[in-house]
This record gives sequence, structure tokens and C-alpha cells, in this order.
Amino acid sequence: MKAKGFLLATCLGVGASALGCAGVQVGGQVQAGRNALQTNRPNDAAVYLIEAADSDPDYKTPFRLPQSVLSYLGRAYYETGRDAEAKKVLEMAVSKNREDYRAHLYLGLVRLRNGDQARGKLEVETSLKDIHETLEYLAADNANGIFWDPAGRLRANIEQALMTSGNLPLLIASAEQIGRDFDEEMDTARRDEGRHRNGRGGGGGD
Repeated sequence: MKAKGFLLATCLGVGASALGCAGVQVGGQVQAGRNALQTNRPNDAAVYLIEAADSDPDYKTPFRLPQSVLSYLGRAYYETGRDAEAKKVLEMAVSKNREDYRAHLYLGLVRLRNGDQARGKLEVETSLKDIHETLEYLAADNANGIFWDPAGRLRANIEQALMTSGNLPLLIASAEQIGRDFDEEMDTARRDEGRHRNGRGGGGGD
């Protein structure tokens, strides 16, 4: 409660617009949802992310790889077994942005879990390839590429998942882990880039 009060006072104190304050609040809710997902609390994550999506369904994280609130909410629904809600939210996410690869990944997983094996498998495989290509592109950046999947572990896991995709239970388990790892990789890269800029080293541990 104190944090919320401080945030409100800050917004009012600097004369920020209501829209600007709302954006800060939504960003905080999305980050709280991400934190809950990363600590295996998907039910808590859903609470934060539902509030955020209700306020701004078009919100994206201000990262180098922007991620939509809807893709995070879809993941939270998926991890809590609320597949009908996950499917609806994730379909909305990809309709807003066809390049929302994480939304495609979890939409494919929802379809696989509900028996739509042909579409689900194709969607998971395609999204894994897209995530791999994105990581390759980022790693090739001469300035900051050293911070993105520096040991190539995540890309190797994607390659392994694609090679064994005929085994659906293994594909599902691998894709779920890759989805979690990709989200955490964004935080790791941002942290290491920040340390480097501030002169504290950080060549990208994995």
C-alpha cells in the first residue's frame, strides 16, 4: 500500500497526466505478474496481469524485445490450466501482433493440450524457430550481442527440441521450459548490459 501511495504522489507531484500514471501502474502490474511467473506462482501472476490487461490490453514491456501483456496473461492462464481463457487471450495477442512469438508458442501449447495436434505442433515448432532466429539476430549485434544467450545454451535447447519434436510429450515439456528461459534471458541480458554500461563488467554469464 505504501508503494502505491508513493507512486500516486509521485505522479501528482510532477504533474504527470492521468494517462502517464496509468501506464506506470500497468507496467508495475505486468512486472509483478512476470515476477510471479518466474517464481512458479501462476495464480498470483494471473491476478496482476488481468488487472493490467483490463487497463491496457495493448501494453508492451519497454524492453529491447517488447512483450505484450496478453502473451503473459495467456501464459498465466495456460500454467493454471485455464485453457479456454488462455486460447482466447493468446488469439487476441497474435491478432494484434503476428510476430508475438511467445504468444504463438503458448497458443500452440494450448492447442496441443486440447488435442489439436497438427495445428499445435506446427505453431510450437514455428515459434521456436522464430525465437531461435531472434536470438541469432541479437547475438550478432557487435555492440550488445555478447549479452544475449552468450553460451548458446538456449539456442541449443531450441535446436534439440526441434530435432525431437516427433515426441509430443517431450516437445511440450521442452517448449514450456524454453518459454520460461526466454523470458528470463531478457532480464539477464538487460542486467548484464546495464552492468557493462556502468563499468562493472558482466560479459554475459549464462
